[in-house]
Amino acid sequence: MTAAVTDRRATRRALPAVPGWWADVAGSAAVLSLLVVTALWTGDRGVQELFGGLATGLTSLGRLTGLLSADLMLIQVVLMARVPLIERHFGQDRIARWHRLAGFTSFHLLLAHVVLTTLGYAGTARQGLLTETWDLVTTYPGMLLATAALALLVLVVVTSVRAARRRLRYESWHLLHLYAYLGIALALPHQLWTGADFVGSAAARAYWWTVYLLALASVLVFRLGLPAWRSLRHRVEVAAVVPEAPGITSIWLRGRALHRLPARAGQFFLWRFLDGPGWSRAHPYSLSAPPSGDLMRITVKDLGDDSARVATLRPGTKVLLEGPYGRLTGEHWRGRGITMLACGVGITPLLALLWELPYAPGEAVLLYRARTPDELAFAAELDRLAAERGVVVHHLVGPRARRPAWLPAYAEGLTDAEALRRLSPGIAGHDVFLCGPDGWVEAARAATRAAGVPDAHTHHERFAW
Repeated sequence: MTAAVTDRRATRRALPAVPGWWADVAGSAAVLSLLVVTALWTGDRGVQELFGGLATGLTSLGRLTGLLSADLMLIQVVLMARVPLIERHFGQDRIARWHRLAGFTSFHLLLAHVVLTTLGYAGTARQGLLTETWDLVTTYPGMLLATAALALLVLVVVTSVRAARRRLRYESWHLLHLYAYLGIALALPHQLWTGADFVGSAAARAYWWTVYLLALASVLVFRLGLPAWRSLRHRVEVAAVVPEAPGITSIWLRGRALHRLPARAGQFFLWRFLDGPGWSRAHPYSLSAPPSGDLMRITVKDLGDDSARVATLRPGTKVLLEGPYGRLTGEHWRGRGITMLACGVGITPLLALLWELPYAPGEAVLLYRARTPDELAFAAELDRLAAERGVVVHHLVGPRARRPAWLPAYAEGLTDAEALRRLSPGIAGHDVFLCGPDGWVEAARAATRAAGVPDAHTHHERFAW
């Protein structure tokens, strides 16, 4: 099977490059939506009311913060809807950062909306804050649903704080995170029934219905419809389970017309294995070889109950897939030398790229970091790459250094940049691909900068398995 998957002669559909202007259009659309919201608030006497007295001003400012918060929430939904053009151009790392920034900003604006609006209404009605809060929740249409929405969004935000997220399994965190969709849905009736900008302005109603429907369509089409269609079309199942190293297992997957699946070496899918309880939990694993013919391969490290279960899969197990995702692909290669830095199971997407990219012998260097020799995987395959493709392979085995570094402890006498230049003398003119744990990737990126590699020529992906 190794020969079948690594045979690059298989015909595959070429993926069109993402247009360079796409980033400008997407970014401008997001900024424009916030400007439109502000303009609609201004057109509905928002500025005049802002200076019309303390209570009226607080209410008007509360309206603005609520509208901006709602718009940012919808931007979040589109960012994480797995829209292919957005995914391929920006990549998961950047999208996740923007999603996090938009999420916390929208949440803080939402809290400001609740506080400012309640204070403004209380001032206008000349009654206590607690009394006004109770009246708002119990008597205004849609407010009970909006209160439930606020509670769900608080839950999502609290579990997204890094300290809390580290204590949760990925599957648990992901399930809790889905409550954000329910929170946004529950908040909509409040905006429809009592929102001044919705009730009093035809232009505002047209705008908000449009953006809500676009966000809903992006989820239905790209998060639900497209994965379901691809799973039905390709009918993927487990073909074989092969141990690669202690705790590291490759899963060979067979399907129908996989050459029509728009996947590239270096990308990952979300996989659901229909092998019993727990099948509904999606697992993000990278391709460890370029798709070829009717076969694909992923490689999984035993990091917990779910990843350990993958090693027990039986041939014939049906698989649902969602993807492909990620931008760690040959699309960014400029046709020059390549240096690849892998740590642990981060070797998997880089191995696939080494098979796919059409570099000349001696133009590719792989630096493979592991703590012990037992953690090194794909020994035979790397030997074959060295013999057939002229890849220069360096195994960097040893315990971690005392400082944040991509090198093992025994190399502490060298600076990170010096080590890179010795191991890959032409690295300053290379495209560099990185994959490994977050802290290690950051140390490796710092080393490549010090070695003279521009950030634009360094491509990396967080762990995706």
